[in-house]
Amino acid sequence: MDATLSILSAGGGITLQDAGRHGYLRYGITPAGPMDPLAHSSANRALDNPPGATALEISLGGVSLTVTGAALDVSLVGGGFRIDHDGRPLPCATALTLKPEARLTVRAGPTGAWCYLGVAGAIDVAPTLGSTATHTRSGMGGLDGRALRAGDAVPIARPRAALGEPSILELPWLDRPPGTIRVVLGPQDDHFDPAVVAAFLAGPWRIGARGDRMACFLEGDPIRARDHNIVSDGIAMGAIQVPGTGQPIVLMADRQPTGGYPKIATVIGADLGRLAQARAGDSVRFAAVSVSEAVQARRLAREALAGPIGRRPLVRTDFTSEFLLARNLIDGVVG
Repeated sequence: MDATLSILSAGGGITLQDAGRHGYLRYGITPAGPMDPLAHSSANRALDNPPGATALEISLGGVSLTVTGAALDVSLVGGGFRIDHDGRPLPCATALTLKPEARLTVRAGPTGAWCYLGVAGAIDVAPTLGSTATHTRSGMGGLDGRALRAGDAVPIARPRAALGEPSILELPWLDRPPGTIRVVLGPQDDHFDPAVVAAFLAGPWRIGARGDRMACFLEGDPIRARDHNIVSDGIAMGAIQVPGTGQPIVLMADRQPTGGYPKIATVIGADLGRLAQARAGDSVRFAAVSVSEAVQARRLAREALAGPIGRRPLVRTDFTSEFLLARNLIDGVVG
């Protein structure tokens, strides 16, 4: 029997994302995909899915949903979100069997900006150019090319339900407190004086409030290139371009295909999620590393994902009187 995720309420920016629509940037088509690729892959791996399988990407707006048709194993991985399962709080890295009509609610917590809900089965939406990744600006992918909203039904093919009670996922590679973000200088760092590059790396930079899936805006002492007149070229996720204002912009998952501002550096793949999970007002610094160091960091992340994911049983501590009374532990008075 197939299952359906029924969206009861949804804030802005809740989308379906697989690993992204790669290979089409040269045609002007943005890859989209997850803002935090490592957390997205971890949510899938926790359910023995391929790392790039389609999952729900949940923004700070939060979501409330239920499952109909059949029970379904789900995982939740990402920032420090508040998760509630039928009135029971759960940790922010968890996996459980969601039974029909049970309500799962995910809301913004003290840290992080993105959370991923993986499903044991397959989110059954038609791919566009080989990918289900949602790019809302072009209306491509996902569910009708748009963010999810209340009343939507997300079909799940081949659902699996074997986990039972919630468990805590052990994901040490996602222990990434905000702080230093590693970058590879370039491709146009030669458009900046050495002192300017040093000032960029010294920081600190504050995450601006304007950020979205397209870009992260940095605020701090302005830095400027010697010459902003460059030929537009392709934009990689994590590219840090510097417009005339001197306030750097980090291009993210929904970035434009090409750009004409000089790019002082590029965030390495292993640290994209660390930056994506930073919130407005957070402070970050950048540290330059070599290409070989960036490749090694990516290799370590892939090796971590390839291994088994540990689970610990969730010990219940919220034994309130209301909870105990609801369990009907006493069936009557005896003399």
